[in-house]
Amino acid sequence: MDNTLTISEIKRRGMSAISEPLRAGPAHIMKRNKTAAVVLSVEEYQRWLQKDAVLIPGMTAMQWLISQATSGAKEQSCH
Repeated sequence: MDNTLTISEIKRRGMSAISEPLRAGPAHIMKRNKTAAVVLSVEEYQRWLQKDAVLIPGMTAMQWLISQATSGAKEQSCH
């Protein structure tokens, strides 16, 4: 991954730490040498939402969520 930054860099530099790498595309945020999150620009996020969106007039948010395909894998929660 080329476009990465660390949590400590974000704490130290604030929003400017995110803004700079975001110009090159999605920025991967690393925590303890593992990807913890990916930050997208608003424009990229909107494109992502529209890519697979099937909008049906009158559909509620819950109906849309239920209609989305699932991967079949469940994430295990830690207790």
